[in-house]
Amino acid sequence: SMQTSGNKLCSCPSFKLREVASMYFTMITVFLVILVVALRGLAPHGSDFPYKVTLDPKGLLELSWNVSYPDEVVNFRLLIRDLKFGLLFGMSDRGEFEDADLAVLWSDGHNSYFGDAWSDAKGQLHMDSQQDYQLLGAQRAPEGLYLLFRRAFSTCDPKDYLIEDDTVHLIYGILEKPVHSLEAINISAIHRGLQRVQLLKPNITIPEMPSDMKIKEITVLNVVIPSQETTYWCSTTELPEGFPKHHIIMYEPVITPGNEALVHHMEVFQCAATFDSFPQYDGPCDSKMKPDQLNYCRHVLAAWAMGAQAFYYPKEAGLVFGGPGFSRYLRLEIHYHNPLVFKGRRDSSGIRLYYTATLRQHDAGIMELGLVYTPVMAIPPGEDAFNFTGYCTDKCTQLALPAGGIRIFASQLHTHLAGRKVVTVLARDGREQQVVNSDRHYSPHFQEIRMLKEVVAVFPGDELITTCLYNTEDRTNATVGGFGIREEMCVNYVHYYPQTQLELCKSAVDPGYLHRYFNLVNRFNDEEVCMCPQVSVPQQFSSVPWNTFNKDMLKSLYGFAPISVHCNKSSAVRFPVRTSSLPKLPKKTPSCR
Repeated sequence: SMQTSGNKLCSCPSFKLREVASMYFTMITVFLVILVVALRGLAPHGSDFPYKVTLDPKGLLELSWNVSYPDEVVNFRLLIRDLKFGLLFGMSDRGEFEDADLAVLWSDGHNSYFGDAWSDAKGQLHMDSQQDYQLLGAQRAPEGLYLLFRRAFSTCDPKDYLIEDDTVHLIYGILEKPVHSLEAINISAIHRGLQRVQLLKPNITIPEMPSDMKIKEITVLNVVIPSQETTYWCSTTELPEGFPKHHIIMYEPVITPGNEALVHHMEVFQCAATFDSFPQYDGPCDSKMKPDQLNYCRHVLAAWAMGAQAFYYPKEAGLVFGGPGFSRYLRLEIHYHNPLVFKGRRDSSGIRLYYTATLRQHDAGIMELGLVYTPVMAIPPGEDAFNFTGYCTDKCTQLALPAGGIRIFASQLHTHLAGRKVVTVLARDGREQQVVNSDRHYSPHFQEIRMLKEVVAVFPGDELITTCLYNTEDRTNATVGGFGIREEMCVNYVHYYPQTQLELCKSAVDPGYLHRYFNLVNRFNDEEVCMCPQVSVPQQFSSVPWNTFNKDMLKSLYGFAPISVHCNKSSAVRFPVRTSSLPKLPKKTPSCR
């Protein structure tokens, strides 16, 4: 029988055959004992596994992997530095240990076993009847035990995680005592954690680097990482006066050795060009000592998150660096994640930019898609899956894009803490053409600029539709759109060439229709929302009694009301687009499953 898994068709054996296979696999795994042997010889070459991430804060588990697109498999190499009695490694929807797909190495004190397992909704482990984590070998080395195994992107097993292009929540657990069987492992009692990565990296061709390539390292200098779980550190730097126009053609992370598990993500921002001078600052981003001018450094030049490699611009384009109209002042922001609260750790991490004076054919641009930052877009409390959609309309692209169109080659999705899924689709003539970027396991704690597998061409008259899904189950008040971390955003920063004047192509519901919504709430709920002009929209939302009727009405409003379109040039001047027009939805609406 043919069974669909995601978009993949895979032929599954018939039921009887599966039963036999199931017994056979269980026999192999449980009775024949897959012994983990200490093989002689060297550890596998690092170059065979180009992607690497430390799983735990102590750095005891180091995962490397490579991707074979022809075979549709991921090959893993897991270095266990201090093996006790085994470990769990796997994937789950958002990093939970319930309903997880796991590879387990365990020891009863005499023999070691390896098997593919799954956990149920209560966190109880079960051996999988279909063994899809395939053990390739185990090798002892001075630094620890290397475990090599592989896993297909898509299996015919309903208990297995479907590996896609988006964020993957990897989970791990360390067994510190012997266990007599897989089922006897109590996952709530073990040392465990999660790490987010994008496993399926795009298989891009690395462009040739020019001979006149120069390097600028934008790093912090010997900072003492604060002894608290989360720190955002801000540091300013400047380019020399009269620095001429160059193109950034690649960048990569510079991580202080030993801090690989602490440096969570980093971004370099360019400051507004209006400042002639800029205060120097090196300290926590939330400090009262931080100069206000740093809030005007919002234009992303480079972004890196754990597990990401070097970022390459396509050979046709480079990002403008220096020259007229380019601010000399840059801000580096580093997110330190220090859950074990190490004290006195010093760090000099940052981002290394590679740039050239030999300009490429096109300047690359960055455009914001999605929703305008405005409190008129609000999410009621207690919602497990609330959708917002922002439109870059056909009228805006018709006015602002060149006749030959633009090419999107990378994308960075962005929401605040309630964001769970983000997808941008391209629509032409009212029909969905293709997905530009989608992350159905999106996490606000893992935002990297991702190179797209294939370049997306956008022409005048096309629409770019961005949908974000939010979860506010843990909140008691409405969450409004805005800049604060407890407020929400729905943005896709797309990287494209050739650069145009269009910096922002977004929408929000027409504010007049929100006024009508509050009037309706008052008619049905004893005039609870104050309609006087001095009361702000967030205050109005906070006084809405959030019953099912008011929630459903708000959802309907966002689904049908006319939108206000922002079609902005770099100078925040709008292209002349009529602000209210009913969104013309594609026949196939963007799905955010």
